[in-house]
Order: sequence, then structure tokens, then C-alpha cells
Amino acid sequence: MILVSVQHAQSSPSKGLLIFAGAASKPPTEEAARTFQGKYSIPVDVIFGGSGFVLSQMKLAKKGDLYFPGSSDFMEIAKREGFVLPETEKIIVYLVPSINVQKGNPKGIHSLKDLTRDGLRVAIANPEMVCVGTYAVELVEKNLNSAEKDKFRKNLVNYTESCEKTANVIALKAVDAVIGWRVFQYWDPDRIQTVFLKPEEIPRIGYIPIAVSRFTQDRMLALKFIQFLLSMEGKAIFRKYHYLMDLQDAFAFTNSDTPVGGVYSLPDRWRLNGLGEKAK
Repeated sequence: MILVSVQHAQSSPSKGLLIFAGAASKPPTEEAARTFQGKYSIPVDVIFGGSGFVLSQMKLAKKGDLYFPGSSDFMEIAKREGFVLPETEKIIVYLVPSINVQKGNPKGIHSLKDLTRDGLRVAIANPEMVCVGTYAVELVEKNLNSAEKDKFRKNLVNYTESCEKTANVIALKAVDAVIGWRVFQYWDPDRIQTVFLKPEEIPRIGYIPIAVSRFTQDRMLALKFIQFLLSMEGKAIFRKYHYLMDLQDAFAFTNSDTPVGGVYSLPDRWRLNGLGEKAK
């Protein structure tokens, strides 16, 4: 069984905002929530985790004002299942996948194919529930041949449960490399280093969207938080953590015709069985 770890910014408020957020935006979202709360004296409670996990929590709890996943994939699921108000969706920042290694790159990892070398310990996030895990599988399927895919899967030692935990396993030297987001390096620059992928290897530019939940008790207040994120003050918080604020900034790391957003259909062999083990 995969255990989900979530974090509350504070106890659930009786009047305020409850946000279910993918951990891909955790550092700036925490700061943005504190700033919004201080600016407007409105309590903000944020629950972080894998985008799929927190969507499930929102659905089960039947509460929440905003859904803030780490990629378009999970927002499309939320829209399709009717758990957000599609007309309220906004893109906050853009993301580019990368390889993340320990500071100094002690294993000399310089490419995606290097992750197939014998003896390396590699981790990706759970691709069924975590945005960056979905992108990791898509990268492997797009760029490695059949034999290389088998070697890569042999090196996998962990399916992490959120973007935060994906960054942590490399920071704590539990693995030699992860397929993560470029911004992980800026979360912990003393311990994490980014190895950039070739532009032609990147299958999609990711983005972090936000939308009002259908369970909201105060749509106008939820929209006020979205407007704050899109304001100069809100954007400055994300820019401080080196998130890509403009689509053209993201294209600097990819080809000019790289697709943006969308949904990836996960191959069955990458899904987990009931014991939480990788399917063969």
C-alpha cells in the first residue's frame, strides 16, 4: 500500500480558503498562502501531496475551494469528472522536466541514457498519481529503446508519492538520480543539481493550473486567491523560486514546436498492482 503524506498549513478554518495542491508548487505556494493571509486577514489552509492523491482527498471529503495540481493531466481529470469549475481555470507557471542528481554530480550522469547504466539507483514519482512521474514515464517511453527501458526499470528503486518526496530522495542521497522538474535544484541548491535534457527529448512543456473547486463555499474568495497568484506580487513569489512565468521562457529549454500541457495515457506496464509494486 502506498501511504500518502499531506501537510496542513494550519488547522482547517471555519471561514477562509482550503486548497488541495500538488507538491510541484510547494515552496512558492506556501509563501503565497502566508502572504495572502497576512494581506487580507483570510485564513488559508493548504493540503499538499501528489496531484492525484489530493484530488482523491478533495472528492472524498467533498470540500475545498481550489484545486491546484502540478500538471494539466490531473486538471483535465478533475474537469472531466466535474470536480472543478472549468471556466475558472488559469495557468500560473510553466515547468520543464529534467534529471536531478546529487550536488556535484558524483555519478557523472549527463543524459537520459546514463540512467540505464548498471548499478545506478534511480527513482521516479508514482506515475499514476504524481505529475512529475507521468512526465518521467513519457520521457522514457519517447526516448529509450526496448532494451534501454528494461535497464532503466531495473535501476528503479522507488516510486515516490509526491514531487516533494521526489526532490527529497535525491537531496538525502537515497538515490543517484531522479527524473524531476528543473526547479527542484532551486528548492535545495546546496544538495540538488539539475542535468538538462536535450530539447528534442522533452515530449511536453508542463504547466501548473488552478481552478475553483465545485465544493467551494465562497467562489468569489477563491477567485480572489487566483487573482492574487496572477498579480505582480504573486508572480514575484514564484519567480523567486525560478519557476517559468512565461511560455517563451519554457521554450528556451525545448524545441519551438514542443506541445504544451495535454494529457499522457500511461502504459499499463507502468501502473502499480494492488501491492504497490511496479507491474512487470
